[in-house]
Amino acid sequence: MPRRTEIFASEVRKELEENILRFWTDRMPDPSGGFYGRISGTGHTYVEAPKGAVLNARILWAFSAAYLFFRDSRYLTEASRAAEYFIRHFIDSKYGGAYWTVDASGARLDDHKQTYASAFAIYGLSEYVMATGDAEALKQAVNLYRTLETKASDPECGGYVEALARDWSPLEDMRLSDKDMNAAKTMNTHLHVLEAYANLYKVWKDAGLKDRILHLLGLFTARIFDSGTGHLGQFFDREWKHLDSGSFSYGHDIEASWLLLEAAFAINDIDAVNMVSKVCRALAESASEGMLSDGSMIHGIAPDGTRDGERQWWVQAENVVGNLWAWRYLGRRDGAEKALSCWEYIKSSIIDREHGEWYWGRDAEDRPELSEDKAGLWKCPYHNTRMCLEVLKMFGC
Repeated sequence: MPRRTEIFASEVRKELEENILRFWTDRMPDPSGGFYGRISGTGHTYVEAPKGAVLNARILWAFSAAYLFFRDSRYLTEASRAAEYFIRHFIDSKYGGAYWTVDASGARLDDHKQTYASAFAIYGLSEYVMATGDAEALKQAVNLYRTLETKASDPECGGYVEALARDWSPLEDMRLSDKDMNAAKTMNTHLHVLEAYANLYKVWKDAGLKDRILHLLGLFTARIFDSGTGHLGQFFDREWKHLDSGSFSYGHDIEASWLLLEAAFAINDIDAVNMVSKVCRALAESASEGMLSDGSMIHGIAPDGTRDGERQWWVQAENVVGNLWAWRYLGRRDGAEKALSCWEYIKSSIIDREHGEWYWGRDAEDRPELSEDKAGLWKCPYHNTRMCLEVLKMFGC
């Protein structure tokens, strides 16, 4: 009889290849170039929808990572489509950085510079370099890194400004989305700058880049992690004063619990691993406060103490990966069981078995959220593809 790990890996592989990636290869390519900007939760394709930098960078990462693992030419085709389109349409050749959106034809639309978007551009391009060795993609990724360092970094207080105008002048409204606080610095953006820099370091062993990764790890342990609560703060002013006391994001806690450790592993630094391991254990423990008896994880706690019971797709994916990393690397013996329990919830409640891919999530009453996108500015093949690949790499399948 197959062992549970063999069944788990087999199910995950099938889900990735036959449902997640197939949805994106079959439904999302735009014959005019790149990928469509939106498919609704009920399956309608909006061919004139704007195309977002985050969506396209995450598509680039997902297909590059899939090709790197499977060596299937279908995934290379989509990764190359994504790389070519991103470099041609999203990279600002005049001022540097990545535009936030382009229109359906690829023309510049919202040209402000969200640090988060440039980070995902680095992440996707560096994965493409890993998969293909493409010199132009490496050049673009390094240029984006250097631009962030010269234009968006804060040499006085540390870290990175949340957003700036196209020419890198200040912006009054720096919010990543309308759900976020208008803050000078955020945990979310710094987490993904760290993730991007660690991925770039795998293909470009630059000493200055390693120093910036260490700087970011230091910020997480000293500024962003709240030792009093065991959670990450989310919004900060320029001097790193917390602006959101009392609010938690369980999804980001569990995601950071393994991304911090992965970054320390990427730079092969014993001291960095030791520095972040204690924080990662605390985050994995605190995130478990958001787990329900069915294996799912709720979104978080609002500043007023309200419990947000929504079960978003990305939180479930990160719950699986974070708990597997906690089990393997942080000595949390219950991590594997939590990951398996969440996978059972994903199978029963998050995967859309009729129309493909995953639902945005389920609401507090456990109803699928069909009013939210199936694919769009924020709904991308990143968290769930990465979850599947982490499972397959961990169990050697």
